[in-house]
Amino acid sequence: MSVSEQARRPDATPYDRLAALGIVLPDAPPPIANFVTHVIEGNLLFLSGQGPTEPDGMLYTGKVGVDVSVEAAYAHARLTGINLIAVIQAALGDLGRVRRIVKLLGMVNAAPDFGDHPAVINGCSDLMNEVFGARGMHARSAVGFGSLPNQITVEIEAIVAFD
Repeated sequence: MSVSEQARRPDATPYDRLAALGIVLPDAPPPIANFVTHVIEGNLLFLSGQGPTEPDGMLYTGKVGVDVSVEAAYAHARLTGINLIAVIQAALGDLGRVRRIVKLLGMVNAAPDFGDHPAVINGCSDLMNEVFGARGMHARSAVGFGSLPNQITVEIEAIVAFD
């Protein structure tokens, strides 16, 4: 059985799928200002916005549609999704507790005439679907901003239901 076939098995765990994708979760990135990475209220986990931060702290910056391509920004959104999953792991202690990725809000540091925000944020959405299967299907908004903190290319926040 190939790695991708293993990941698509109905009984595959999020950890199986991460391994099949070759993803090793980093430590959850710390907040960059006066807030926490997450808040739990009932059975909902609210994740603060994460950005495209490498484990060594390097940030991807730039204006999508000017000096950053849609393809590069898609990869940045995927990296941001990995960071969101790292926060979920830190908050819940077990990705198997995720009942549903309920909602993503994707923000793109975009040129004023840029219009392909959904294609960028698909980097995170595709990852959530790959890692959590049907539980990764979510509602979503993808919007453009004139700037984001530290001029990062994307910032994404999430709401997660858990058991």
